Amino acid sequence: MKLNIILVAVGGFFGAMSRFGLSNLIKGRHPTTFPLATLIINLLGSFLLGFLFGANVGRSWSLLVGTGFMGAFTTFSTFKLENVQLFVQRKWKVLGLYLAISYTLGIFLAFIGMWAGHLYQ
Repeated sequence: MKLNIILVAVGGFFGAMSRFGLSNLIKGRHPTTFPLATLIINLLGSFLLGFLFGANVGRSWSLLVGTGFMGAFTTFSTFKLENVQLFVQRKWKVLGLYLAISYTLGIFLAFIGMWAGHLYQ
């Protein structure tokens, strides 16, 4: 049990640091009002989590990378807040595009990740 907690904590640390670094990199290179950094991070996370699931890794890897790293790397709360902000700002087209891309492409990439993970086995 203690090892499981350590695995999730270590994965979470590296996931949060990776999200912070990648988000700042994207925002620095592509300044826009569109929430591009969160979109890219969540789409990448969808693919990677699908891959991890498809590869059928053991419990320890699942806790370290799936629960810990990916749980901290992807960001559901930021995604929701950005949607609310776009709604309040009445940026309907951006909101619709953000929602459509996030959900449809996110689910598609999770499937592609699972498929790739199965091939990796």
